[in-house]
Amino acid sequence: MKEPGHLPTRAAIISDRNDAVPLPPGNDAADADCEAPGAHGRGLQTTRGTLRHLRAIRVILNSMLLLALLYTVTLTKSLLIPLVLAAFLGLALNPIVAAGSRRGLPRWLCASVLMMALVGTIGFGVSKVAQPAMGWIQGAPATMKELLPKFRNITAPFEMANRATQNLVNGPPSRAHPAAATATVSISTWDVLAETPAVIAAMLTVTLLVFFFLVFGDTLLRRLVEIVPDFQAKRHAVVIVRSIQTEVSRYILTTSLINLSLGLFTATMLWWLKMPDPLLWGTVAMMANYIPYVGAITTTTILMMVGLVHFDQLGQALLPALCFIGFTIVEGNLITPMVLGRRMRVSPIAILLWLLVWGWLWGIPGALLAVPMLTSVKLITERIRGWGWFAVMVQR
Repeated sequence: MKEPGHLPTRAAIISDRNDAVPLPPGNDAADADCEAPGAHGRGLQTTRGTLRHLRAIRVILNSMLLLALLYTVTLTKSLLIPLVLAAFLGLALNPIVAAGSRRGLPRWLCASVLMMALVGTIGFGVSKVAQPAMGWIQGAPATMKELLPKFRNITAPFEMANRATQNLVNGPPSRAHPAAATATVSISTWDVLAETPAVIAAMLTVTLLVFFFLVFGDTLLRRLVEIVPDFQAKRHAVVIVRSIQTEVSRYILTTSLINLSLGLFTATMLWWLKMPDPLLWGTVAMMANYIPYVGAITTTTILMMVGLVHFDQLGQALLPALCFIGFTIVEGNLITPMVLGRRMRVSPIAILLWLLVWGWLWGIPGALLAVPMLTSVKLITERIRGWGWFAVMVQR
């Protein structure tokens, strides 16, 4: 009951109306309005949980796919190494064959002449360095015996300081038994020549693959383009493939010429310094330069050891290695960046990781092919939609 003369407030009127007018049966609009935010939140949580599960499943599947790919690459390395090497050689030599084809010469004729010249040059070089290489391999145990006393002369002050420190800390050492004779390592000619048939077969396989890539490469490209149904897609595919082919060919050919120049400079320097077998060590420097950082360190170590064996004076023995270090510094920091440009430079961290992976999978051939593969993959991913992140991650 309301007291007489008392005016109800607006909130009381609304409350009375809500109490007096019940909702019709089956009308749950108010309840739906009250429960809608909670139901919507539960739906969002369910959707987000499903997306998280899908992402986790995708990560697991991608990891399994990567492991399966690594296992396949390792299992089939005897097949893949000649294919990859032949593909790189074909890309590097394709501009020469294409130039002859534009002048009206048949591709098979240009490829034949080029392959004969290449095989003849490589055969002549191998014949010049094979005999010195066999001599160094057979004389490796004697060379090490001759090298150890010189290393002892260099490290004698450090050994004396270390021995004095141990005497101060642990007291004078007890009389030790005479050291046992060190076992010698013998390397026979048969051990080296046992792999010759396999090497010859691999070289023949690579030669034939390069020849067929040069002759039928454009035909294979046209067949691949014909598979694409749309005209715009065909045009886009041709542009991408041509640009990738041009850039990868330029990189491989330029890098090979730079490494060849480094090998010739190294051989000339070693000949001037009267080092034994300068052509052999120039070839080693050229091949090892395909492996950044690791190749230069390996060549420097070899030149230092050969110098210590050949020369008596320490300064004269270390001079070839020091000169080679100067060559590699100029080549790596001035010539290669200037010739290749910044776009083809790759991060040192990416190079080292790539070398570790492919050296572990394929051994020495994988280490030699690692950087050309990384640079080629970088150039390819820059042109393919959705893979630009890889090029950004590995660039310098």
